[in-house]
Order: sequence, then structure tokens, then C-alpha cells
Amino acid sequence: MSRVGNKVITLPAGVTVTVEKSTVTVKGAKGTLSRSIDPDITVEIEGSELRVQRPTDQKRHKALHGLYRALINNMVVGVNDGFKKEMEIVGVGYKASNQGNLLELALGYSHAIFMQIPSELKVTTAMEKGQNPKVTLEGIDKELIGQVAAKIRSLRKVEPYKGKGIRFVGEQIRRKAGKAGGKK
Repeated sequence: MSRVGNKVITLPAGVTVTVEKSTVTVKGAKGTLSRSIDPDITVEIEGSELRVQRPTDQKRHKALHGLYRALINNMVVGVNDGFKKEMEIVGVGYKASNQGNLLELALGYSHAIFMQIPSELKVTTAMEKGQNPKVTLEGIDKELIGQVAAKIRSLRKVEPYKGKGIRFVGEQIRRKAGKAGGKK
């Protein structure tokens, strides 16, 4: 029994969902998202509630049931509220700036890194005195925000000894003691 797939998605006011063949389209105040789904999975709309159904209890159908329910729920939340990911850049001399959707990062390499952010997302940078530079990604597509954030993070992963690199705000980093910590 899929616990995620059986949950009902409640549609907030102003959000409309249309299902045509195997494509689900969600429209809201912030925009429109659409996704093609497996033809075996059915989506039923009753008033302001949306249910995702599977035909059998096969392992494949169970997996797709929970997956598509979660993806459709993320689409509903995205067009209604939107998603936001914040990252901070820790390290001496590390900088971030943007002009429109072109992100420029100085991460201790011999050159600056320029990254074009997709037009569906909005990127902002903040460099305040006494704090680490912050990069914020905002948009309605949770999957796209996660992919872009992972790509930015992969440019300089957090190293475990000094904690330098790009991390998500609030992320806990496991630190290692280093050479001096092992002797005694």
C-alpha cells in the first residue's frame, strides 16, 4: 500500500488542473507547469481534491503511484507559492554576483566562473559585510531549482577540514579533526 500515493492533494483557490490523455497541466498565480505521466496511472479531479490512482498492485505501479502523486503535488505548491533555495559561499575571497540570470562566482580558482541560469528561475546574490555571500534561487519548478542548485554546489563542494565551499543555508557539515587531532 503506497502511503504517499494514497494521500489526497487539495487544490488551493486559484489553481486549476487539467488532464489530457497522459499530460497533467497545473495553472496558478505564479505560472503554468505541465508533465507527462505514465498512461497506466490515472488522475481524478473531484471539486478541489485531486487523487492519483493505480490499476494494480504490481511493484512498478506502486512505485509510479507515489512518484506521480509527489510530482503533481510539487507542481501545485510551485504554481501557488513557489520554491526557494538559499546557498552560502564560505571561504576567504569567495564572491558571488549576478547580472540578470548570469551568475558570476569567484571560488578560489585562477578564473571566475560564469553560469547562465535558466530563464524560468530568478537568481539573486547578497554580499553583506561580516557575512558569507549568499545565492538565492527562486521559481515554480522544484525539480529545476534542485538541479541548478546541485550544479552550483558541485563547482566547489564543502571540504571537511576547514568547511570551505558552497553549502545550503542551515546545512550541517561533518568536520574532521585533521593531522593534529589524531596525535596525543
